Amino acid sequence: MKSNGKAVKGRIMRNYFMKTERIGFSHWKPDDRELAALLWGDPDVTRYLCADGRFTEEEIEQRLETEISNYEKYKIQYFPMFELCSGKLIGCCGLRPFEDETEIFETGFHLRKEFWGKGLGEEASRAVTAYMPTVIKVTELRAGHHPENTASAKLLKKLGFEHIGDGFYPPTGLRHPWYRKNIEQ
Repeated sequence: MKSNGKAVKGRIMRNYFMKTERIGFSHWKPDDRELAALLWGDPDVTRYLCADGRFTEEEIEQRLETEISNYEKYKIQYFPMFELCSGKLIGCCGLRPFEDETEIFETGFHLRKEFWGKGLGEEASRAVTAYMPTVIKVTELRAGHHPENTASAKLLKKLGFEHIGDGFYPPTGLRHPWYRKNIEQ
């Protein structure tokens, strides 16, 4: 089977730049609109990401463009992740620039509901945290979550992040808890 990003017998075939036991990491491409809609078009995924809990088609397209642009500029993005055994899109995990900082990045992940509660967020986050310093200079990671997203709070603490305060997050219009983790180079 050719690994070109097309569906082959119901599976999405991708080239992976990194793998874990269960996850293959790829890069977002302009022709990934259907995958982006599958992920960010699902209100179960976006309910904590924006004020009304749903992304419009324009917002999904903008998110895809932002991820592609971040890779072109910084060699980072919230990388699309696929289940190795099925080829299904799990979600995304990665980094993005944190404000105007040069060595501080925000990390996070978005998982499709069918993959919640299986430890994939932790597996993906640990892989990205180990991989990224080999690509870019990272001294610190930041992460935040919606105040009602208790699962993310637990996972960030498990991953070694420390709570540093709450800050206003414009997309939701709420104050979100923020965390920090130093990265050894």
